[in-house]
Amino acid sequence: MVNASPSRHRLVGQPLLYAVSVFASLGVFLFGYDQGVMSGIITGPYFRKYFNEPEAFEIATMVAVLEVGAFITSVAAGRVGDIIGRKGTLFIGALVFTVGGAVQTLTSGFWTMIVGRVISGFGVGLLSTIVPIYQSEISPPDHRGALACVEFTGNIIGYSSSVWVDYFCSYIDSDLSWRIPLFLQCIIGAILAGGSLVMPESPRWLLDTDRDAEGLQIIVDLHGGDPEDMSAMAEFKEIKDKVIEDRNSGEARSYAAMWRKYKRRVLLAMSSQAFAQLNGINVISYYAPRVFEEAGWIGRDAILMTGINSIIYVLSTLPPWYLVDRWGRRAILLSGAAVMAIALGATGWWMFIDVPRTPNAVVICVIIYNAAFGYSWGPIPWLYPPEIMPLAIRAKGVSLSTSTNWAFNFLVGEATPPLQEYIEWRLYPMHGFFCICSFVLVYFLYPETKGVPLEEMDAVFGEDERLEREENEEDDDETEIDSERTSLLSGSVPASNMAINHVPRRRARRGFFGKLFRRHTNRSYEPVAAS
Repeated sequence: MVNASPSRHRLVGQPLLYAVSVFASLGVFLFGYDQGVMSGIITGPYFRKYFNEPEAFEIATMVAVLEVGAFITSVAAGRVGDIIGRKGTLFIGALVFTVGGAVQTLTSGFWTMIVGRVISGFGVGLLSTIVPIYQSEISPPDHRGALACVEFTGNIIGYSSSVWVDYFCSYIDSDLSWRIPLFLQCIIGAILAGGSLVMPESPRWLLDTDRDAEGLQIIVDLHGGDPEDMSAMAEFKEIKDKVIEDRNSGEARSYAAMWRKYKRRVLLAMSSQAFAQLNGINVISYYAPRVFEEAGWIGRDAILMTGINSIIYVLSTLPPWYLVDRWGRRAILLSGAAVMAIALGATGWWMFIDVPRTPNAVVICVIIYNAAFGYSWGPIPWLYPPEIMPLAIRAKGVSLSTSTNWAFNFLVGEATPPLQEYIEWRLYPMHGFFCICSFVLVYFLYPETKGVPLEEMDAVFGEDERLEREENEEDDDETEIDSERTSLLSGSVPASNMAINHVPRRRARRGFFGKLFRRHTNRSYEPVAAS
């Protein structure tokens, strides 16, 4: 029997949860900062002079090569996260990122910059994979979406900070105008590396590696610090039962086994990240000053417009904090895709007609586009994959989805400068078309995951084998099973009303929403927010 002791930490319950979430957001702040920092310095006179007036291909390579490193480590992060844990992976990612930032800051030429960008990419790949996993595994189901959206806000604050640092440093008349923005990456990375040493480990990973006492203690802390708390005991048992069930299934935890059993989930997770890039965000994030220069804003004014746009971008990430666990994931993705498609089409139109109003009109269209992305396709593709993946293969599944992000991120980042020169205004309606495609994909294929505990996500996809086994055992010992379930429930609701409904297999094929609502109408799961 595993027992927990009274918490010795000052922070327990929701304060602990929010403190960990805010600190983990430094990880996404880092790669948000890194994505934005190059957009401002590549147009600066001292940067261009130092690198001998780089051509479009050279600029594209310096910007996009980070994604090559990120792709490599995001694929490996699944295995790394399973072996050394979420916390250890976070520390290594921050440390590697800091080293890469130092190489970029002290660069002596084009190829040194490339090496520094790749090293930073290694860190970004680890951080961008493990932070969403870590966040999803410590969050209660009714707050999981909001906390993930808080993280994404941290990402965009990082992007906005880098743009404004670029703007103010543009007034420095030396190479420090671009070296200082790059150096700030090192400071942030060092803070995250140090702080990750005192963060709690994911309780789900601890239970999955049979460190039950440590896992239970963290669950108790997240529930308020009372070792007798029934909801903490219920959550511990639910997670551990799922771990044991997965082991007893006898299935390997390889990528091949994951693909064979959870192919649909993997494809949905990968598609969400692919369309987050194909919808055009990095045309703006990486090259916003160039976009505004195309529209008629020149030099420092282009960076200023980028900074103003970034503030609107940050503000647009706030509504999902409230909406994602109320409207759900689908409604947000659908509405965002529609608005983005219209805004990108309008951007291309104004550039095509090229009238005196074009510069201001393009700024407005880009702001609308960024706001729509920040509210929808920005946060949700980082939330959705770790939600729908089972614990046994969560790190591997999320690593595939994140590597998809970086692969398409590289594709868009590398192709944008040449396309801006060769197809000009047509680039923006092209990405608007991908927004339409993403709308269709979500409408027909994405199930809703709002409020569903991670251990019960199988029900959303019609894969709840535990429920089927319980149904088969019901005729033999229904009373014993009901008694065991009742022991996990709070006393505020009669156990007969809170027991999980037994749905005959033929009736469980009514569709995703039917299964979801039938399965969870009278749920007994007590989230951290209730403790």
